[in-house]
Amino acid sequence: MASVFCVNDALNDDELRCVLSKLDREKDKEVFGLVCKRWLYLQSTDRKKLEARAGPHMLGRLAFRFTHIVALDFSQSVSRSFYPGVTDSDLTVIAEGFKCLRVLNLHNCKGITDTGLSSIGRYLSLLQFLDVSYCKKLSDKGVSAVAEGCHDLRTLHLAGCRFITNESLKSLSERCRGLEALGLQGCTNITDSGLADLVKGCRKIKTLDINKCSNVGDAGVSSVAKACSYSLKTLKLLDCYKVGNESITSLAQFCKNLETLNIGGCRDISDESIMLLVGSCKDSLKNLRMDWCLNISDSSLTCILKQCKNLEALDIGCCEEVTDNAFQDLGSGDALGLKVLKVSNCLKITVKGIGKLVEKCNSLEYLDVRSLPHVTEVRCSEAGLEFPKCCKVNFSGSLTEPDVLLGYSGLP
Repeated sequence: MASVFCVNDALNDDELRCVLSKLDREKDKEVFGLVCKRWLYLQSTDRKKLEARAGPHMLGRLAFRFTHIVALDFSQSVSRSFYPGVTDSDLTVIAEGFKCLRVLNLHNCKGITDTGLSSIGRYLSLLQFLDVSYCKKLSDKGVSAVAEGCHDLRTLHLAGCRFITNESLKSLSERCRGLEALGLQGCTNITDSGLADLVKGCRKIKTLDINKCSNVGDAGVSSVAKACSYSLKTLKLLDCYKVGNESITSLAQFCKNLETLNIGGCRDISDESIMLLVGSCKDSLKNLRMDWCLNISDSSLTCILKQCKNLEALDIGCCEEVTDNAFQDLGSGDALGLKVLKVSNCLKITVKGIGKLVEKCNSLEYLDVRSLPHVTEVRCSEAGLEFPKCCKVNFSGSLTEPDVLLGYSGLP
């Protein structure tokens, strides 16, 4: 009679974990756990990420089963905004149960207060990423508690937390000196002095989002540029109407590695400072948004197109002084790598200018020409304009815009 072979007798736990590590798809790993209780235990203890919707009792059971979780996602979509999501009592269970946690996403969990953040600061000392964007009950007290306990924090998103003030930035500066990414979109209580305090200690910032922080001006941006000159790669200043040429000049002087800059709505910025920036960042700049910069004209746009060879996305919407002349100086050697271009409401641009531009942009994937009175689908067809095959041209509709130009992008 043939002997019965049992894989559980032949392989130890380490060997079975080696088999599990070879499975790339999460679905396959779930199937692995269905074989038997032993394999389910190994699959559970090996799992590193988890997305969940659960109350305190179930969270406790999840913590007992998934003992090596490093990333938890409880984020809420806009469509679920009526639901509070994770609460303070939930956070206490999470913080006490998932001691290995490094990534915690609580985006749009409106039920969280400073009490919940205190639990995070008390128990999750290994935390590196925290997103509490649009948790609108939070204040400086909660952020200070996180900073007090999570010294290894690298990324913090606070967009839409309207009660956050300069005090939070001071706490981060004193206790989270390794901070690399900070999102403060819409935190209107943040001022220049707060940014100056922040970079006294946090000098490794790579990404700073202060979109719609209307009380930030040149002094604050200049402080960041000087302190984070080697690290800063992404800076978002959408609708910071106090920001002007001094900020751009500082970025040009200190931040040679800048890759993404959003200055949409900063209406006092003019050609001279933009050309200085291009001269310094021409090799690094990939994404530039400067819609509603009303003082921008052909000279700076030509400079951008001719020198920024790695530029992938450009938005000059509503820059009313831009004309076809901006594109006429592009020579035979000026092949552009642009993938996204928005020129909506640039009223002086015609089919001739678009034709010249398209001729140089073989990689173009999205072109926004809405509200250009001289550029219509019919006129482009009559002129024999041929757009790249993969390019979506927005003449009048609302095609989904590529993420690269949206105001907020999560990290990591």
